[in-house]
Amino acid sequence: MARIEKMLDNRWFSNNGPLVQEFEYKLARFVNVKHCIAVCNATVGLEIAARALDLRGEVIVPAYTFIATAHALRWQHVTPVFADMDPFTHNIDPKCIESLITSRTTGIVGTHVWGRPCSVEAIQEIAERRGLKVMYDAAHAFACSHKGIMVGNFGDCEVFSFHATKFINSFEGGAIVTNCDTLADQIRIMRNFGFAGVDNVVAVGTNGKMSEVHAAMGITSLEAIDEIVAINRRNYKLYKGLIDRLDGLSVVAYDESEMNNYQYIVVQIDPGVCRVSRNDIVNFLHKNNVIARKYFWPGVHQMPVYRLERRLKRENLRNTEIGSELIFVLPSGQSLDPDSIVRICDILSFAVSDNAHQC
Repeated sequence: MARIEKMLDNRWFSNNGPLVQEFEYKLARFVNVKHCIAVCNATVGLEIAARALDLRGEVIVPAYTFIATAHALRWQHVTPVFADMDPFTHNIDPKCIESLITSRTTGIVGTHVWGRPCSVEAIQEIAERRGLKVMYDAAHAFACSHKGIMVGNFGDCEVFSFHATKFINSFEGGAIVTNCDTLADQIRIMRNFGFAGVDNVVAVGTNGKMSEVHAAMGITSLEAIDEIVAINRRNYKLYKGLIDRLDGLSVVAYDESEMNNYQYIVVQIDPGVCRVSRNDIVNFLHKNNVIARKYFWPGVHQMPVYRLERRLKRENLRNTEIGSELIFVLPSGQSLDPDSIVRICDILSFAVSDNAHQC
């Protein structure tokens, strides 16, 4: 509120104000990246980045991701070509990328699902050998690292989300980060209608700017990051200890040697052991006021807007289709205390028991 009062006193509400500049500076310093460009939301960030990278024709994307990853490309008249997921990491499988490359392919977009980084070395090797651009949807992965390097430093650029559902949020917002000076300059121009100075439009752009009030929330949220991550990690540890005792269920693990935000409590079913389907479990949890979610189900390629588009290639997406039927995410965050987690796990234990079938 103090920052908002200052904003009102300054009478500077948008157009690259001091709070946006401060937020960008602090984000870039935290991620250890040269350039950070704050945007109104991550979807627009993906669109601007795709345009700045001159992605055209076909771009390879994971089928297991949020719909915005594909939409941002299709909105730019780029054709998303869906690759299967690695069943162990849930990220795009580099082994599937090579076979999808054609003469029309210009880039690869990976998503760091659950904040666990993609196989960035393998993807970069393919991209350099085949002359492709690489962009990452890092909506899940702020404050995460890979081999000690912060997410934000991979590919040509990466896009973070600071939507209200993210653990660090600016109510609504996002940021594009890159270590390329030329690309950063282009993105800044495109974010502001293509202006390069007053009355000088040098590129086709859009209105992707972040407002001062959103930046005020982002800076304040960022100041509490250590506390928030500590709570998320406490929740993850408690959930994992309780759920891993249940037959047929396991919590997707984070690499404790790396930085993680621990935001997502991801449960995977072993269908050979668990006698209840994922859908039955989620429905039972909902009936008991536990808002679990089926994530990225049934896969972006199965959404009518893409399933019915004949121009899109139909490759083998078996792991995505199987995996999306076995995964669900449980509530977490600062408002959830340990006692509530224990109760949720008690309900989950009953949901997978024989007694649940009789209810």
